[in-house]
Amino acid sequence: MGVSLIVIVVIVTALAFDFTNGFHDTANAMATSIATGALKPKVAVAISAVLNLGGAFLSVEVAKTISSGIVDEGRISPAIIFGGLVGAIIWNLATWLLGLPSSSSHALFGGLIGATWVASGSSAVHFTTVVEKVLIPAVASPLVAGVVAGLATFIAYKLTRRTDSTTRTAGFRAGQIVSASLVSLAHGTNDAQKTMGIITLTLITAGSLAPGSQPPVWVIICAGTAIALGTYLGGWRIIRTLGKGITDIESPQGFAAEAAAAATILTSSNVGFALSTTHVCSGGVIGSGIGKRLAEVRWGTAGRMVIAWLLTLPAAAVVGALAGETASQGTAGTIIVALIAVAIAAGIYMMSRRNPVHADNVNDVPELATTGS
Repeated sequence: MGVSLIVIVVIVTALAFDFTNGFHDTANAMATSIATGALKPKVAVAISAVLNLGGAFLSVEVAKTISSGIVDEGRISPAIIFGGLVGAIIWNLATWLLGLPSSSSHALFGGLIGATWVASGSSAVHFTTVVEKVLIPAVASPLVAGVVAGLATFIAYKLTRRTDSTTRTAGFRAGQIVSASLVSLAHGTNDAQKTMGIITLTLITAGSLAPGSQPPVWVIICAGTAIALGTYLGGWRIIRTLGKGITDIESPQGFAAEAAAAATILTSSNVGFALSTTHVCSGGVIGSGIGKRLAEVRWGTAGRMVIAWLLTLPAAAVVGALAGETASQGTAGTIIVALIAVAIAAGIYMMSRRNPVHADNVNDVPELATTGS
């Protein structure tokens, strides 16, 4: 397979990942607003899609971290990047099927690191950058968002304790429209950039761009459009878990969780931290549950989410390594990987049809929460 053709394959696969990122992570922005009734489900995902697209144009700092920070672009090929993307996509689909809010970002990093490590050795992975800009933010960001959301929730209820409950609910629901919109904008700013970085990295490894180049405008447009389309479809399974599976969210809690998440994500995007919006938003939801007196946090569900978080990097790395090694064997290897990936994706989709989750039943409490809280 010629270089130009494999580059096209990688770009298409990167946009496919971006699409799965969109529907996998819609919950981050809109789950709490849908759960509290601040926004109707289909309206929420439409707003989120538009703002995800807009957010993609606000910054390229995260894209530069990925295109020239995580791995040595001079020691990998487009086939290796293809393998890493396959690992990320399969993990995204598997966790979507289970309704688990895992990190699309970490799936991407894991797939890329695994494929690069096997192909070019550990020295081709910039572990210092991985620790500083991926692992440390992964631990710190949900804690920061959780603490801020918990304090904001406590203050919100304290300040409005003498306010009529109907008035309070209406006021915070209006606020949620703004805060959820900010999370969507932040999500586009952070997550769409990851695909921009991958495509830019591919173009650098193929010699089409100079090392250290920023994403071309057409890459920004394509990445923003792909994540917006995925967002519009709505990742209803994960929206249900995040909105109803962790705690019974009221509008003051939803507003606090969203505001804390938006502030954390936007700040990190501006300094190039490729953090997980899933971790941030989940931390905000848990914090909002802790911040409300007598609120129940379903720690069983939260625990399953954390296990998925811990498995994301290594699981995607293993699949990415296998896929990248096979794809590196040439045309036949690339075709085999592509066919297997499509077959797995189709199988996961067929399994999801046995228990469909959609806009009409998204606010039902998930079995994930009721079977072990």
